[in-house]
Amino acid sequence: MSKISAAITAVGGYVPEYVLTNQILETMVDTNDEWITTRTGIKERRILKEDGKGTSFLAIKAAQDLINKKGLDPEDIELVIVATATPDMKAASTAAFTASEIGATNAFTFDMDAACSSFLYGMSVAASYIESGKYKKVLLIGADKMSSLINYKDRATCIIFGDGGGAVLFEPNQEGLGLQDEYLRSDGTGREFLQATYGGSVHPITHEAIDQGGQYAFQEGRTVFKNAVFNMADATMKVMERNNLTKEDVAWLTAHQANKRIIDATADRMGLEHEKVMMNIHKYGNTTSATLPLLLHDYESQLKKGDNIIFAAFGGGFNWGAIYLKWAYNSDN
Repeated sequence: MSKISAAITAVGGYVPEYVLTNQILETMVDTNDEWITTRTGIKERRILKEDGKGTSFLAIKAAQDLINKKGLDPEDIELVIVATATPDMKAASTAAFTASEIGATNAFTFDMDAACSSFLYGMSVAASYIESGKYKKVLLIGADKMSSLINYKDRATCIIFGDGGGAVLFEPNQEGLGLQDEYLRSDGTGREFLQATYGGSVHPITHEAIDQGGQYAFQEGRTVFKNAVFNMADATMKVMERNNLTKEDVAWLTAHQANKRIIDATADRMGLEHEKVMMNIHKYGNTTSATLPLLLHDYESQLKKGDNIIFAAFGGGFNWGAIYLKWAYNSDN
């Protein structure tokens, strides 16, 4: 019997309708389109504006897109993982609510949070469940409503983040396709450089904290940038070297969309041409856990069965890594 590997067999995605352009941001904070574009590569981002709608709304929409495209019976899904840094609420699982709303009534569920690396880590977890032989259909969703953590008077963060959701279905494969290798790492000493200080157990929300904006995310940009550039590039190279992959062997780099300069630096280290680098940061900004599945959603029609894809991400914590996956199907699109 052939070894079971975990392959992605379907993709879905969703972004909100409202478009927050650089030109609109110019009216909100001291910034301009040239400054933002030059430093980040971002032209616009999508924002979920409706009251009472959170990350689960994005996750549900992305999952429904996948279900409809795949013709999947939700009752056949055995596990739903929601990778997110912005759960709907404390002490109540976003994944559980998402699964119920999409009709995955036979699935068990849980949330995963590794900041911007949440989806990458989720790929490892989802694949492990498939490779164990226990489960045959695992739905992994990456979704974040980052606008709920952003102070739109802080130009260092408000220009970067957007809202969105993406989903993939993992199923067993016996053709040698799917997840091949991973290199995942963490360094907790980096958490002081990228965090939302108040709202957790160390610093609960208080009136004083809210008055000071302590619930919003902040980052020490230079430190985060330097670590992201080095670690994403280092992780991708380790995966390539371990698997004897040359730049000619790699069909696509699917990298976390935090900053175009970071993505370009990773691609340059790998020796990849621009045409092999998935990019949608100009349209969506940094959607945190949703960046990787949204890339697959946007590029699905260009992917071919057997393509070697390198995924890479870096996030708060610090958490980072790379995954090598062989694409398992040709799109009908």
